[in-house]
Amino acid sequence: MPATVLKSNVAPAPAEQPIDARLILPFVKSVRMVFWTMVRVQTTVLRPHLKTEPAPSYDVSGIIGFSGDVVGSVVVSFQGAAARKLAARFAGSEMELNSPDFADAIGELANMVVGSAKKDLGVAAAHITLPSVIIGAGHVVRRLSDVPCIVIPVQTPVGDFCVEVNIRTVPPSLK
Repeated sequence: MPATVLKSNVAPAPAEQPIDARLILPFVKSVRMVFWTMVRVQTTVLRPHLKTEPAPSYDVSGIIGFSGDVVGSVVVSFQGAAARKLAARFAGSEMELNSPDFADAIGELANMVVGSAKKDLGVAAAHITLPSVIIGAGHVVRRLSDVPCIVIPVQTPVGDFCVEVNIRTVPPSLK
């Protein structure tokens, strides 16, 4: 797998809401691995930053929920053109945005990114939901309000996407 560069073009998150690297780095590693092995696309992961707007970054989103020792959600959000190109490379054929196969491909890419990261979160029991896919500009995914949402921007030769991580571990006293 080719090396991927972490670039710093975004200001770090404010100090009052620290980014827990143990919950972010598994997603960086997973994005690199999944998109290289399954799609044969080299990724450039940019510096993660705090998300301040509720709307997803792009027009096509695969959403996976967490339960167990980790709760929250992860949204893999794609530019429309990038989603079409990445889904086609993954599935081996072109697909229309309104095709069930397109939604399945986006959901499966999100599932692989989150499933691969899940094993490296350092918890005993993290369960993920089946993916949901939303297609269309301006959609909003409600997140945990007491946890910062961290955006991991990713560039590829066929377009950009990001992984929006809004998860937290559950303290043992609340289990």
